[in-house]
Amino acid sequence: MSDWKDYVAPEGAFKDRVILVTGAGQGIGAAAALALAKAGATVILSGRNEKKLSRTYDEIEAAGGPQPAAVPLDLAKAGEAEFAQLGMLIQKEFGRLDGILHAANGFAFLSPLSNQKLDEWVDQFRVNVAAPFALTRALFPLLSAAPDASVLVLGEHHALEPKAYWGGYTVSKTAQGAWIKIAADEWDRHPNVRINWLIPGPIQSPFRTKTHPGETKAEIAPTESILPAIQYWLGAASAGQSGQTLVLHEPQ
Repeated sequence: MSDWKDYVAPEGAFKDRVILVTGAGQGIGAAAALALAKAGATVILSGRNEKKLSRTYDEIEAAGGPQPAAVPLDLAKAGEAEFAQLGMLIQKEFGRLDGILHAANGFAFLSPLSNQKLDEWVDQFRVNVAAPFALTRALFPLLSAAPDASVLVLGEHHALEPKAYWGGYTVSKTAQGAWIKIAADEWDRHPNVRINWLIPGPIQSPFRTKTHPGETKAEIAPTESILPAIQYWLGAASAGQSGQTLVLHEPQ
């Protein structure tokens, strides 16, 4: 496990694998989808903005990756029916699912608890943990049928070190860790399926720009620095490792 931060995926490491990426329209989700496609994966792109999904789709096609699929889905609004429909679509069109990268991120804004509203907490909890849980549950029959399947959830370092003003967002991201531990424990009887929690730390992304507007890109790691870790934990190299909390870049 020691080399996961600098992992170099063998050529075609994801050939014949089908991977669903949420939050695939921008930032880490888009970069990961492109990297996975270059490594041979058939990527199902999911996100709420069709125009952004189309841009990622076009980048994958231009790079010569397997033809992706784009499925607009707003995790803040989608429910059981939409997740079930997605499962049926994947089964019909691809016949398998080998992994999920939960890169979608629900965030309102930084403020003291006294200014935060119930609806903001509920929306963030839904996007960051409740919807990913429900989506994974809906797709679990496909994952459990795969010879080697991985679910990777992107976290945030304030989930490990809660601080003032991060409020409902941090609480929702902290809940991810509990869900992942429970799922990993329950999936013991499915050794072919694993779930892990990857915390990027300070890294270039639209989210980081929003929370740290005065920071320059030179001060933090580039988006691409997370791609080796994503390929390791979604691919065959991480087989047998589940329920892990993985920190890529430690905060300064």
